[in-house]
Amino acid sequence: MVHEHVVAGIATALRAGALTADAVALEARKWGEADQGADQPADQDIPPRRVDGGATVTSLTERRLAALPPDPRPLPSVAAYDQLLRFRRPPADGQAYQEEAP
Repeated sequence: MVHEHVVAGIATALRAGALTADAVALEARKWGEADQGADQPADQDIPPRRVDGGATVTSLTERRLAALPPDPRPLPSVAAYDQLLRFRRPPADGQAYQEEAP
């Protein structure tokens, strides 16, 4: 990349509050495409955010998450680890903690 495009990408990303290397790379590429006169690809899924300089910044994390399929797996359970605890939770009736023998 050309130095000027990288510097412009850093400045645009900072104005937008996007402090990641992905945002800087994306903005630097946009500046490079604008210099070459190429049309920028439109992102239909995630609306870009406007920043002070009139530039737009698209969150790559939001874009990647929007493309993921739903996760059908059940949430993990930590119930099996309770038996490893030295002190167990008190029963619901309010009795005190009971220390188990090692």
